[in-house]
Amino acid sequence: MKILRFADQHGTIRHGRQLDPQTAEILDGDLLAGLKPTGQSARIGKLLAPLVPSQILGVGLNYRQHAKESGFPIPELPVLFVKGLNTLQNPGDPILLPRTLRSDEVDYECELAVVIGRVAKNVSREKALDYVLGYTCANDVSARDWQLRRGGGQWCRGKFFDTFAPLGPCLVTPDDIPNPNTLKIRTLLNGEAVQDWNTNDMIFNVPTLIEFLSASTTLLPGTVILTGTPQGVGMAAKPQPRWLRPGDSVAIEIEGIGTLQNPVAEEGQAG
Repeated sequence: MKILRFADQHGTIRHGRQLDPQTAEILDGDLLAGLKPTGQSARIGKLLAPLVPSQILGVGLNYRQHAKESGFPIPELPVLFVKGLNTLQNPGDPILLPRTLRSDEVDYECELAVVIGRVAKNVSREKALDYVLGYTCANDVSARDWQLRRGGGQWCRGKFFDTFAPLGPCLVTPDDIPNPNTLKIRTLLNGEAVQDWNTNDMIFNVPTLIEFLSASTTLLPGTVILTGTPQGVGMAAKPQPRWLRPGDSVAIEIEGIGTLQNPVAEEGQAG
């Protein structure tokens, strides 16, 4: 099932199953505890990120070709970083280029996001997918100057700016995606495909990531895991890097999920 989170025409936030571009069947209950159809419909006033995460965990250098284009060796273990809840952004709302703490090297990263549905600790990879609530598209927006040169050796500063984690357009339940490591994934920048690959290129597949991240660590329900990006990021573009600019449009497409689209604007100049 594809589950939407949206504000209806009265501003009430709901979950629903999309019936057509403007209408959804209302789903009653709680996303984490369980939703059930009501038979009633509502108009989609504004599409929202499919959930408000409890935490956002990122995995770096998890595609073989991306590690190669970045000039890094293949990691022996998953590379973990975190993004704050402030980074969450809705489909259709702008990615804001930082201007107070300025960055002129903001990059896109299409990623498969995995949402954990129940408390997970010391989970084996054989049982890992039993803990998955669903999957969605993510854009792990990254300020490369702050990530790589100005962040003191930590990646978090470059990953932590407001609006740097768009999620959407829906949450797809595991019955519709039995194997998350066989999906086509790509980024369109102003309509041009700049990343176009497959999740089968992950160095550490989704069950392995859940096993590693839950080891001696509690993953709370609502944890979002960003599973890495394929090659084609703006930082590696030739003959020169291709950074996001005001007026750009970024679309993340993942097979079986849909398209997450966001415009790009400067901080303080949007809306």
